[in-house]
Order: sequence, then C-alpha cells, then structure tokens
Amino acid sequence: MELLVALGIGLLAAAGIYLTLRARTFDVVLGLTLLSYAVNLFIFTMGRLTIGKPPITGGALAPTLANHADPLPQALVLTAIVIGFGMTAILLALALANRHESGSDHVDAREPGAPPRKTP
Repeated sequence: MELLVALGIGLLAAAGIYLTLRARTFDVVLGLTLLSYAVNLFIFTMGRLTIGKPPITGGALAPTLANHADPLPQALVLTAIVIGFGMTAILLALALANRHESGSDHVDAREPGAPPRKTP
C-alpha cells in the first residue's frame, strides 16, 4: 500500500511539474493545482494516519503513539486546501485578464513564430 501511495504522489508531482513547464497559461494553472494535491497527499502520509482512533486522548500518563491520531497533518492539509483554492482562483483571474489583454493563451503573450508586437 505504501508503494501505491508513493507512486500516486510521484505521478501527481511529475504531471504537475510537466504541466507547469508548458507554454500555455491553463496548463500552468493545472500543473500548480496538481502539485498542491501531491503536497497535500505527502503531508497526509507523513502524518501517520490511523483509522478509528480519537485525535486527542486524555489521561495522567503520556499516551502511546498507537492510542491516538495526530491532528496536525489533518489541520495542515485542510489549511492547504483552502489556500490552494484561493491561489487557483487568483491564477485563473490573472490568466483570463492576460488572455483578454493580449489575445493569446501563451505564457509570454505571443504565439511561437509570430513577429514581436510593437508597443505604443
């Protein structure tokens, strides 16, 4: 199971890096979103998730690691999801503004092979 999760994280990260290096703005936005998903899964797996255990246990003695689930990775991923959603919304707004301003979906606002635009 660990190998499957590691391959999933690696595949998401590789696809995210590939799409981030593309020349179209939509591909860059999609690549950054896939990278954020990969990082969220990585944080979850590093948090040693347990099933059916309470997040916080009380008692006079220090609880052992098998008796509780660590709530910190869950809180970090929840925060990262909200921040990632906001970042994606801002990037999409910037991409749409760039598309409207330049008339191109290319990252540097001109199509390959096109002559350079003259600025007024």
